[in-house]
Amino acid sequence: MSGSRPIWVVALIIVLFALLARIVRGVSPSGAIAGGLVCFALYVSAGPGAFILLVLLFVLTWGATQLGYQRKLKLGTAERKEGRTASQVFANVGVAAGCAAVYHWHGNGVFLIAMCAALAEAAADTVSSEIGQTSSREARLITNWRKVPAGTDGGISVPGTLAGVAAAGLMAVTANFTLLISRRALLALFVAAFTGMISDSYLGATLEWRGLLNNNTVNFLGTLTAVCVVVIWHVLFNL
Repeated sequence: MSGSRPIWVVALIIVLFALLARIVRGVSPSGAIAGGLVCFALYVSAGPGAFILLVLLFVLTWGATQLGYQRKLKLGTAERKEGRTASQVFANVGVAAGCAAVYHWHGNGVFLIAMCAALAEAAADTVSSEIGQTSSREARLITNWRKVPAGTDGGISVPGTLAGVAAAGLMAVTANFTLLISRRALLALFVAAFTGMISDSYLGATLEWRGLLNNNTVNFLGTLTAVCVVVIWHVLFNL
């Protein structure tokens, strides 16, 4: 059993979600399998609220990716038509699944907040990047504020950043609405997601730009940064 639902019902819901994600080309075949595994881990470990948050993450990122797709093709920054691969899925939501598993085993609510923060950071990062490429021809490199073409690693723009902030806020409010977190944890979750998004851009402008890290590793470290912020916040302010 998972919550009040038999495990086979949970598995059926997840398979249908993975198939839908594949049908709309949000993920590749390998991405659908990886997404299904992560989704199952989140649902079983943290309940239906975690599943709802993951669905919202998918809707936000898929919608932002589709917006202005032809323009992104011209820039050479568009996502593959086949959708995100297994490695991309794990890079974006693997940390959240790990936090959910730790919460399930140990019952420490901080890891539930950390899970939500990792998912919110993934949403904020992807939405900010996709909207930034759609709305602006140029961006500013986060390290020195120099103008660079939209889509450059570490480049940020006002529209993209605001879109990322909105995505993080929506994820935080949804986490509270589904009772995954309390109102007291809302600010911590939002700050963690925003910090992770900025960290992602900084890593992109430094280590990724030099070829020392790839995009998947940067995305993974961005979500991990969000988790670290939650843990530090808990130590300082006792979430």
